[in-house]
Amino acid sequence: MDTSHLSNYGIVTSQNVMIPMRDDVRLATDIYRPADSDGNAVEGEFPCIIGLTSYDKSNSVIWIDAVAKAFVPRGYVVVLQDLRGRGDSEGIGDYFHTANQKEGLDGYDTIEWAAAQEWSNGRVGMVGASHGGIVQNMASLYRPPHLSALWVDVAPTNAFRWEVRQGGAMALHMYGALYLHGYDSQEIADDPSAIERIERGAERLSEEVWRHPFKEGETPIAAVPNLEKVLMHYYQDGSYTDFWQQESLNHAQHYDRMADIPAVYSSGWYDPFAAETSEQFAHMTAKNTTPQRLILGPWNHVSMRGRGASYVGDVEFGDSANWGDKTLNKERFRWFDRWLKDIDTGVEDDDPVRIFVMGGGDGSFDSFGRIQHGGGWRVEQAWPLERANETPLYLTEHGKLGMAPPRNSGNSTTWVHDPENPVPTVSGNVTGFYEWIVLPDDLDGAYVPQRARMRSLIPDGPLHQKERPSTVVSSKRPANTPALLADRADVNVFQTEPLAADVEVTGPIVVNLWISSDAVDTDFTAKLIDVYPPSEMYPEGFHLPLEDSIRRARFRDGFDSEKVMEPGEVYEVQIELPPVSNLFVQGHRIRLDISSSNFPRFDVNPNTGEPIGRHTRSQRASNTVYNSAEYPSHVLLPVVGNKPSL
Repeated sequence: MDTSHLSNYGIVTSQNVMIPMRDDVRLATDIYRPADSDGNAVEGEFPCIIGLTSYDKSNSVIWIDAVAKAFVPRGYVVVLQDLRGRGDSEGIGDYFHTANQKEGLDGYDTIEWAAAQEWSNGRVGMVGASHGGIVQNMASLYRPPHLSALWVDVAPTNAFRWEVRQGGAMALHMYGALYLHGYDSQEIADDPSAIERIERGAERLSEEVWRHPFKEGETPIAAVPNLEKVLMHYYQDGSYTDFWQQESLNHAQHYDRMADIPAVYSSGWYDPFAAETSEQFAHMTAKNTTPQRLILGPWNHVSMRGRGASYVGDVEFGDSANWGDKTLNKERFRWFDRWLKDIDTGVEDDDPVRIFVMGGGDGSFDSFGRIQHGGGWRVEQAWPLERANETPLYLTEHGKLGMAPPRNSGNSTTWVHDPENPVPTVSGNVTGFYEWIVLPDDLDGAYVPQRARMRSLIPDGPLHQKERPSTVVSSKRPANTPALLADRADVNVFQTEPLAADVEVTGPIVVNLWISSDAVDTDFTAKLIDVYPPSEMYPEGFHLPLEDSIRRARFRDGFDSEKVMEPGEVYEVQIELPPVSNLFVQGHRIRLDISSSNFPRFDVNPNTGEPIGRHTRSQRASNTVYNSAEYPSHVLLPVVGNKPSL
């Protein structure tokens, strides 16, 4: 029996090896090789794991502990590299957040360089999350001959559709992310005033998000011109322009170019990129001959990794939800041992899809106040689930949500969208949306790691949908505005009666609305919620958010052009929600909230119809959603098993 995968080597490191790319720009690379008991590199050929990063290749938690110290003792060489224009690599001025056109070729050159080294067995795998997943996809587009397997974690594939913009609005977490990338950018490394400008802006991010429209030269991001250029595209390019068509921002349009190699795609229901992860798996499974795998857990953008956790936000999912690096690496070892070492680890016999079906807990509260929502893992053969039935639930009179289409004519619900008092985001599927904690004056120069200073401006996971002092909008809303979102006049609640039996919803969700407005442009938002029965802790019931999204009315017919509305005319709009898997248990309600803002998750529509991101004023809009026989607004739920009995 081959036991090479059970080796226990030491580690010898070569730091800042400058690897030349085809244009002679050199990228700083740390190489971790198996070592003997004397600390000398072991002779022989080993498979290689590569991680390419914009977040510092020497990060002890993300890269050294989770990857180098895990893989090298098992007989791998680990190669960690700062991306072009980042860290210790050359290419200053050639970094544009995720809009980097050279990442694919840089990945190709690095992979082929590693495969040609005397310590290499010629097989290369890649790991990495978020931007570290983007670069895997970018490299795969160019099909390096020695790239043999991937594990792509929480990676966006279409910035226009989910990462940066969504339904025609800007997802403002990417504004927050630009502070992370600006603070340690090479362009301002020797400019203390520029660094301070970024730092002060990050410390008051909850104020900066209100300073819209963002104007070139006036945001703290202007300290790094490359990144402010990107910000202006992110904010102002509402149509699908040439900017968005760059392969680095939309490699989903190039899936057919990607290498036919074994790959795992992993994400979480509360990660911003669950839709992209699952869609990439589906496309690559249809295209490729090699095994493809999908893992979707009850995680946000980071909780699958690191120390792990069995909860997200206010919600506890149970011990089986807790992965962290320990479980993740067990899975990655099985994957890469098979494809890079030819060891039979059984992965070829695994079911292609593993999903965590949330729900089914007893609804009690633990000592931390987290609700026991529960859930468990299930394997599937395909995604989306072939047995899921697309089931419409219709918006009807008196805030009801039901199986029967509305029978009456003329039914509608109208509210006022006030851009100065938007519906607040209590929690959401975000990443990198960090406001930095202001450091006290008495630190005496002590070093505080950047990430130790951060708190998420929007908690990245499910919270009961009620404002709290930390909610961004709370300090600015009128005093008489209800804290419970369901009680706001501009949040329209449509919900079922308490369910007579359990209902499982697993898959992507679509909301079809018929709407009108007295404005020429406005937004419509949708949020799916699992409503618990009243309890002592939550007399109104715990309102557990599952997924939400938005549609800007001028893009109701697509994103190639803009079409303002005629005031009072009825239009159909479609809101695409990310996928989810949740068991609505007996006694709960399925709820759909319809409104016109969700801030600061998305930028606020000023309702004026002026050019995107260049408005000069704002105005209130009287918006209407119709729920009549003529205009049967509804949500399409992928129901597994019995349909709701309502």
